[in-house]
Amino acid sequence: MALSREFTVIAPDLPGLGDSDEPDNPSTAEHIGEILADGLERVIPAGAGFHIGCFSYGAVPGSVAAVRHGNRVRSFTLVGAAGFGPRERPTDGLIRILPEMDEATRRATAQNNLAVLMFADPRNVDDLAIDIQLVNTARARFRSRPLSLSDTVLRNLPQISARRNAIWGSEDITAKGMLPQRNAAIKAADPDAQIVVMDGIGHWVQYEAADAFNECYLGMLKQTP
Repeated sequence: MALSREFTVIAPDLPGLGDSDEPDNPSTAEHIGEILADGLERVIPAGAGFHIGCFSYGAVPGSVAAVRHGNRVRSFTLVGAAGFGPRERPTDGLIRILPEMDEATRRATAQNNLAVLMFADPRNVDDLAIDIQLVNTARARFRSRPLSLSDTVLRNLPQISARRNAIWGSEDITAKGMLPQRNAAIKAADPDAQIVVMDGIGHWVQYEAADAFNECYLGMLKQTP
């Protein structure tokens, strides 16, 4: 809760995930982003500025909301972001969690999937991470992967008026080998963007390196013009 000590934190469940309703059609990045933008408009006082930080798929609708809210957005920070266009699917080794699995098998499967996709060091997959993974998987009713493979963020970056920043793990399997191109696109949109690559960390950077991430992101927020 390091961020909440200095900022008001709003963490919405995106449409079709968590406790949110499923999105109506069309289930495009733009439509889901508009739903997010409308929700922010309802809960944030009129005229107030705010920061947007987006993890993974969240960067796709988040970039739409950042464009929509224009100058109200003070910074737009990508964390292990998707939305930079098609890539090789980093899903080899992932196992589907099935309802008929017993509890031990479900937990072992979640541990495997976290080690494959989310963490650089499998030893960092602890019981809490497994609990979070199982809860989120059970409440996910929307297939976000096709939108993650879109180029929505890449297209929206030049249209965002806020300071653009990025935090990556160097071992993020979803961006492996593509960080130079992605960071170049961020810098092209905002030459003053702060970009940090955390060495030896995987996709879920804010969990695997929580203290370093919190310090880094807070620093970015405080240095926003």
